[in-house]
Amino acid sequence: MDILINFINVIMHIDKYLTLMVQQYGMLTYGVLFLIIFIETGLVITPFLPGDSMLFAAGALAGIGSMNIFTLLIISYLAAILGDTANYFIGKKIGKKILAKEKVRFINKDYLIRAQEFYEKHGSMTIVIARFIPIIRTFAPFVAGIGEMNYSKFVPYNIVGGGLWVSLFLGGGYFFGNLSFVKTHFSYMLVAIIIISLLPGVIVFIKEKRKKNDDNEDEVQSNDI
Repeated sequence: MDILINFINVIMHIDKYLTLMVQQYGMLTYGVLFLIIFIETGLVITPFLPGDSMLFAAGALAGIGSMNIFTLLIISYLAAILGDTANYFIGKKIGKKILAKEKVRFINKDYLIRAQEFYEKHGSMTIVIARFIPIIRTFAPFVAGIGEMNYSKFVPYNIVGGGLWVSLFLGGGYFFGNLSFVKTHFSYMLVAIIIISLLPGVIVFIKEKRKKNDDNEDEVQSNDI
């Protein structure tokens, strides 16, 4: 419970933690951000890492001159692209073995199955859409690798999705993060970003749940007949 509380505290005040990091470590902060983005997008065991909120906070710091927006764009873009690429090849290599197991340590099979269903429904565009849906974002390239999506087909979707995701949240922080209203309510803004980014996944989950319930009702009615 304490770990969860501490994690939520870090997410809600990530701007303060980033500020301290910049003050203490300077240029090394860019390396830390690269690593966090790469791990969040590249490993299916770390979907909980901050992505959207961290990019927004970093963009806001760039807006006041504490960080360089162009350096942030480059390192974040590279981390996002390389992370999804690594995740794709991990899925291609061991994904089917993981799916075959009932339980896998450190991997939530429900998230994996949900990502697979999302991929089956949206096809290659999943790689772009998933960038804006926490958790699904981490599992989408892994599932693409399992589904043996051709890598040459995966690359352009990876590039476009990564570019849009990084540009939107860094740009949002850079241009809006230092408005007086936003600065006064920054923690609430980060929570709002997290909630908004979760909405597409929630909507998809509700739709799929309703569809399954409707299918079950139709099956029951056909059996009664």
